[in-house]
Amino acid sequence: MSPILVRPVREQLEHDRVIRLLQNKFRRRFDVGINPGAEQNSPIGSGLSAIYPDVVLISQDRGRKVMAVIEVETVESVNNLEALAEWVPYGRLKFPFHLYVPAAMVDVAKRLCTDSHIPVAEIHTYHWIGDEMRFLPAYKAPSDGRATATRPAAAKPATPKAKPKAKPARKKPAPKPAKKTGRSPKRK
Repeated sequence: MSPILVRPVREQLEHDRVIRLLQNKFRRRFDVGINPGAEQNSPIGSGLSAIYPDVVLISQDRGRKVMAVIEVETVESVNNLEALAEWVPYGRLKFPFHLYVPAAMVDVAKRLCTDSHIPVAEIHTYHWIGDEMRFLPAYKAPSDGRATATRPAAAKPATPKAKPKAKPARKKPAPKPAKKTGRSPKRK
């Protein structure tokens, strides 16, 4: 259950619609489990420690390994409370954590992930164009795996280097005037 006490009905409908669109988007490559609204269909873990992300992508091979977890947020739910209550536990999982936010909230989501040190694999935005929902990638973690939204996990410390002195620009000599000869140009 989301830490938002009461999500507006309109936003809850948008949230659930995005979850179902993601289910359709990924259903050819993965077995997709969804947990829209208050439903608890596809858990990660078991018992009291089970968590229920919005979308769970499971491999179609015999092992049925969880490949990624996806959390969908709306304008109202991109906030510090949501980040600490839901994104942090999803980021601690051994599976890649993907976050889908409205296009207007991508900078806020990146800042929240950075400030709370949430390792997010990808952040995508969604928006409507006419009757069609568009999903656009906004951030992808470096290939080394676990990183926060703006700082790589293994960033090199900055060491100041002495800058070489710049040489003064060399001036080109002015072009020489043409030599005058005693002859006048030929006339036709």
